Formats: sequence, structure tokens, C-alpha cells
Amino acid sequence: MTHPKAFICGCKGLSLDAQERALIGRHQPWGLILFKRNIDTPAQVAALVESFREAVGRADAPVLIDQEGGRVQRMGPPHWPAYPAAARFGEIAGGREAQVGAARLSARLMAADLKAVGINVDCLPVLDVPAPGSHAIVGDRAYGADPATVAALGRAVCEGMLAQGVLPVVKHIPGHGRAKADSHLELPRVDASRRELEEMDFAPFSALNDMPLGMTAHVVYTALDPHNPGTTSRLVVEEIIRGHIGFDGLLMSDDLSMKALSGDFGERARAVFAAGVDLALHCNGDWAETEPVAMAAPMLAGRSLERAERALGLLLAPEQPLDLVDARARIHLMLATTA
Repeated sequence: MTHPKAFICGCKGLSLDAQERALIGRHQPWGLILFKRNIDTPAQVAALVESFREAVGRADAPVLIDQEGGRVQRMGPPHWPAYPAAARFGEIAGGREAQVGAARLSARLMAADLKAVGINVDCLPVLDVPAPGSHAIVGDRAYGADPATVAALGRAVCEGMLAQGVLPVVKHIPGHGRAKADSHLELPRVDASRRELEEMDFAPFSALNDMPLGMTAHVVYTALDPHNPGTTSRLVVEEIIRGHIGFDGLLMSDDLSMKALSGDFGERARAVFAAGVDLALHCNGDWAETEPVAMAAPMLAGRSLERAERALGLLLAPEQPLDLVDARARIHLMLATTA
């Protein structure tokens, strides 16, 4: 069996060109992440997914996507349904039980869409708790404004994904909800005390610390490490994510091409691994940037390999049957009721 390296890459278009296939085959990324630029029809997506797995020589190689619903949905009409933003589930009438049921069912339906084209990892749920005055980058992507709601609905989404044979990724650990800047464009700094962070930001991640995959936050927490964002802070990764939060799943960075990070791409990747993150994520499909990440990435080994194998092992569990027509009718009725 071919052993993967500890990074995830993107690709440029609707299919892999000869150069991409050669680079992917040579560098052996653990996974591929897809964006709207890679999505056209179900047949096209399935072919792209299969060509990636052929290039790496691994039939179970992870293919990831950000399919949240609302404004972050890479697969949408006319070929796939439009799904609601996370915040919508907290507005459903009938109390917490109805809201949790709707979130779980919606996640199962999204997972069924993904599984049908071979995608087996969804970068969902967002467990960030938005604070007053924070940047709108989280906004309605959050399940609520309090940790208990976020944790309850986030777990329902994870359960729905796993029941349908797709791995969820909890993000952005240890919390992006207080950020007053968009980390795609600049580095946010959060000045809350550690106690405030533990009570609000970290709490949903602690409640879901048994999930198989997580994604870091490009945020500086001045009470923890005033010099480095969480993604490249060994203190944040070891003391907070692995320690206080207790997350022992496979941990990937957020996208290394985001402007929150500094240095060339090899330096960024090395900083990620030095901090104790398992996988470096590079999304834009530009191999001039991706190749230095690939060169810096070690072979997946040790605890990181164990975590990866444990996560992929969850895909071997039998899926629970789902009547898609009935489920879509039920979720439509659920979403029509507002608290």
C-alpha cells in the first residue's frame, strides 16, 4: 500500500490535468479538497474524485469539501438542493429536540449527496460561538450564540454525517467566534481571558472532543500565545486542543494560503507540523504554492497515522438506510416551522 504524506491539496478545475496527476502521484497527499471551481455535474465530480484516487493509488483516499449550507455550499442547484445555514436550525419551532432532529436529518441528506459522487469528508460542523461585535465571517454559519446550543446541534450534524458514511470535521478549533477580522484576509487577535475562552469558545469543542477530524483556527489568542496563531502555536495545540479540550482526532490546519499566515509556503507548513498539527491543508490548487507544502510534509506516521486510520475506519461501518424522498419531504416541513 502507498503511504500518504501529511497534507491535503486542491486542484485547479473540473478535472486533473496531466501535470496535476503526476504531481499528486509523486507527492501522495493524504486527501484532496474540492471547491466550486471543481464542481459542475454529478458525473463530472464523480470522475474527478475517482481520478484523484487513481493518481494516489488508494481507493479510500479522503476527498473533502466545505458543504455547510447557506452561503458556504460548494455543491448546489441545479444538480443538488440548497441547504439552510446553520443558524436556521435554532429557529425551528418545537424546542431543542425538534431542532436537533432537523439538524441531524439535514446532515444525512447532505452526506447522501456527497457520498453519491464519492466525497467522504465534509468540513462541517462550525462549532464557533459568535461573540457580539465579531466579524461576520462566522455569523449564520454558527448554530447558535451559546455553547450548549452549538454543541447540541453540532453533535447532531456529526451523527447525521457519520450515519450516512461521511466524516465530519469540527472547526475552527479552539474557536473563531470572537475574531473581529476575516482570517482569509488578515490575522485576527482575540484578547479575551483564558477563563472567558474556556467558558464560551472552547466549550463546544470539549463537548465534541470524540469526533474523528478537526480543523484549526488562524487566530491569535493573546492570553495563551501572543505571538502565534492557534494553527502554528505548539502551546495552543498541545495545552489547549489536545490538553484542555481533550481532542485526540486527526487535526488539520485551516488553509495555508489564507493571508492570516506569514512566511513562504514551506515555512508555513513547517510551522504547522512543529506546532503538533497532523495535516497541512492547502486549498487553491496552485502547485507553485502546493509543492513547497508537499516537500515540507512528512510521511504520515506515528500518532498522526493512527488518528488517520481510526478516522477512516469509521467509514467501514454499515450505513443506516435512508428514504431520500421521504427525508426531503420531512426536512421541508421541519424548516417551515419557526420558533
